[in-house]
Amino acid sequence: MYIKKHSSRFRAVFFLFVFLFAFLLLRLVSIHFFRASYLEAMANKQHNLFLELPPTRGTIFDRNLRPLSLNLPAYSLYAVPPRIKDKPAAIENLISLTGLNKEFLEERLNRKKSFIWLARKLPMTTVDKIKRMKIDGLGFIKESKRYYPNSLLAAHVIGFSDVDNRGLEQLELTYDNYLKGASGWCMVKRDARQRELLLERSFIPPKDGYDLVLAIDTTIQFIAEKELDAAFKKHHANGASIIIINPYSGEILALANRPTFDLNNYKDTNTESRRNRAICDMFEPGSVFKIVTASAALAENRVTENDKFFCENGQYQVANHILHDHTPHGILTFREVIEQSSNIGTTKVAQKLGPQIIYQYEKLFGFGDLTKVDLPGEVRGVVIKPAAWSKTSIGAVPIGQEVGVTAIQLVTAISAIANGGYYVRPFVVKSVQDKHGELIKEFKPTVAKRVISADIASRIKSIITGAVERGTGKLARPPSFTAAGKTGTAQKVEPNGTYSQTKFFASFIGFVPADNPQIAMAVVFDEPHPSHFGGTVAAPVFAKVAENVLKYLQSTKQEIPKSIEDAHPKETLARLRQ
Repeated sequence: MYIKKHSSRFRAVFFLFVFLFAFLLLRLVSIHFFRASYLEAMANKQHNLFLELPPTRGTIFDRNLRPLSLNLPAYSLYAVPPRIKDKPAAIENLISLTGLNKEFLEERLNRKKSFIWLARKLPMTTVDKIKRMKIDGLGFIKESKRYYPNSLLAAHVIGFSDVDNRGLEQLELTYDNYLKGASGWCMVKRDARQRELLLERSFIPPKDGYDLVLAIDTTIQFIAEKELDAAFKKHHANGASIIIINPYSGEILALANRPTFDLNNYKDTNTESRRNRAICDMFEPGSVFKIVTASAALAENRVTENDKFFCENGQYQVANHILHDHTPHGILTFREVIEQSSNIGTTKVAQKLGPQIIYQYEKLFGFGDLTKVDLPGEVRGVVIKPAAWSKTSIGAVPIGQEVGVTAIQLVTAISAIANGGYYVRPFVVKSVQDKHGELIKEFKPTVAKRVISADIASRIKSIITGAVERGTGKLARPPSFTAAGKTGTAQKVEPNGTYSQTKFFASFIGFVPADNPQIAMAVVFDEPHPSHFGGTVAAPVFAKVAENVLKYLQSTKQEIPKSIEDAHPKETLARLRQ
């Protein structure tokens, strides 16, 4: 009896073990053949941490290799939510230290993930305070943060990038492919408690971005911005722009706008202050546009400098419109017409030329076309074809009405007078180089076409030198140098299509020294008041900037082209002269 009972128990235990063994065998076969990939992936996810290694964004230098934008080390906060034991306490501490929203932190820390960003590129003081809390499950990854050492300087040239170092505006955007570099990767082992063991199983190093070298000179940029800012505030203007260019190479030495913004705090600004007015704001230029009419008249042999025109004592009827001069004039020579900026005298010259020739020279000087400057957002402006002219257009277009231009177009046009008659494309970036200074790409000056002959350019140069010496541009002359240029005062167009009696654009374009130009410049103010004339608002800025810039260039002996032959290959110039 006892043996039989014991034998039954033995068989029961035996079959139980056989069943368990069969179950485990089947489970093992199932895991091995059907779930191996899934479980291996889960193990890898738990124990292997893939980290992206961000590249260092390229530096932007001025022409003398002074940094305009660079990178500083920064630390970004991440979390491993399952490892944080007291989440409410961690959330309260992080709110006080980082200023992050409570709902944001609760949502993030309740996720069932092994890695999640909480805050990017924190100040070092905040990083140190979080580290001292010693919260298990929080960690930092070292990144780089874009920094602009000169703050507001050249803001509308440089632009800015976002928290992930992606270019958003201006050069940071246009040349992002060169600046951004390429990310690297590494895989770090972690233990069962998600602690990093720092054992790199694989590693692909990041490729840092290339550097940009600009034509901008930080000192010249500072001089230009200082004087523009002072005049902008003095004359209570809505906006202002200044561009300084080498007339032979097209290198932009300085470009600034007002209002402006701090590159390091761009999120606190509005689109109005970030807009690059110098290339994307179109306006009627007024009398600065008379250089086009004057060049056409001399080039077509329709007038000479000493031909006389009766300026009707300040009133002249063109079709059904009465044209006025700001100061009544009687008989003036053609030279004096431009020097004194007579609208009536200029219109009479234009009537000798006709619409087709005026239009031809507008296009030759680049109006109505993109300059193709290497900054985003440039507009073409507006030039009306002769077929669309009204009966009064012959008294409007030649004096800078019924035409839309930009500041960059004006400085390019006056450069053609300064350099002997060539249209030279303006540009900002001179070269792209790697971290060792090795040249990756070079951007050379480009002369696109011949606008007028050297003789005509010389004669126009003489006339607009007189405009500074004896005419409306007297306040544009620097104390130590001669200057050539033209003032402009243009009524703004109201929404109903009429010309405003209270809102104006005031401008001055010119170059210095008059006999041997080293820089060309355009200065434009939008709605200055109470004074609104180009000769009293823009011309003094030109004089102050030109004086200081020329003295700086003379003292430093900058390697800037001083003739058209210095800047361009002989064969290119020879072809254009044919």
